Amino acid sequence: MMENRKIRTQNFVFIAIALVVLAIAPFIGSQSISFADIAGIFGGGAISTGQRIFWDVRMPRVLLGFITGATLSVCGMTFQAMFRNPLATPFTLGVSGGAALGAVIAIKLGIATTVMGIALPGAQVFAFIGALGSIVIVYGIARAKKGFTMATMLLTGIAMSFFFSASIMFIQYLADFAHSFSIVRWMMGGIAVVGYRQVLQLAAFAIVGVAVIFSSRSELNLILTGDEIATGRGLDVERMRKKLFFAVSIAAGATVAVCGPIGFVGLIIPHIMRLIVGADHFDLAPACILGGGAFLVVCDIVARTIILPAEIPIGIITSMIGGPFFIWLLFRHPN
Repeated sequence: MMENRKIRTQNFVFIAIALVVLAIAPFIGSQSISFADIAGIFGGGAISTGQRIFWDVRMPRVLLGFITGATLSVCGMTFQAMFRNPLATPFTLGVSGGAALGAVIAIKLGIATTVMGIALPGAQVFAFIGALGSIVIVYGIARAKKGFTMATMLLTGIAMSFFFSASIMFIQYLADFAHSFSIVRWMMGGIAVVGYRQVLQLAAFAIVGVAVIFSSRSELNLILTGDEIATGRGLDVERMRKKLFFAVSIAAGATVAVCGPIGFVGLIIPHIMRLIVGADHFDLAPACILGGGAFLVVCDIVARTIILPAEIPIGIITSMIGGPFFIWLLFRHPN
């Protein structure tokens, strides 16, 4: 009884923190915006510059950051359970590399795309295609090998990541200065958006992926106990892993397509939340969603204010935090 009460209290704390971060973040930036400016939009009349910045730039950026952080965090939690590896991340199986290669090809060739009559950035569309392609390739190669195991899939993903990285470097070597700069900038990640189109695009994939993971929380708990025990309790482990693999890969691929590769969120947050709420995925999954979303929004605040009026790509901030955290994990889990 006391334990359940403790978990409920922690959930309320996480919700409160996330709401506070979401409420404060849009007001922080190079140009100050008052509550009066925001309230004025409901009073009619001309819309001020502050109101436009708040509703068309900062609010969608904060929402995109929260969705991205929440998605990457819960995807990292899932892969760590699937592989029973504390160092697994949403990009472990080459999804990020495949998406990056697709985006780099689009940037180099200057491709513009139209989907259902809507003009979309070529890098975004090709990044998602690259992410889907990497999923198919990694899973297909791993399945083609006799004695298919998760270790086989993990090694296949690592090998494909190296191949994608080499291909990106080759294309960048052939690119001119302008294309090379665009490639490097995209690889740093970013959530700078105008309007809500990209927010809605990512939310559509994120909701599907997170819903699949949420519906499989009891199965994730069983997988953590070991394949033999999980199978003995009636779980089709291979089928469940396949289901989770595609759900995580598509959700993670969508985040890379929209925001570029933002690393370490899926590594840092699940471990922090696991230390706070424990390893039970019924408590861990919502904690990762709230914690991951709030974490990336805070990182974005730092990225766009630390060297005003310039802005640091958010991927640099998360990597600067994630590098030392990764080393700490290596010492914490030496085996």
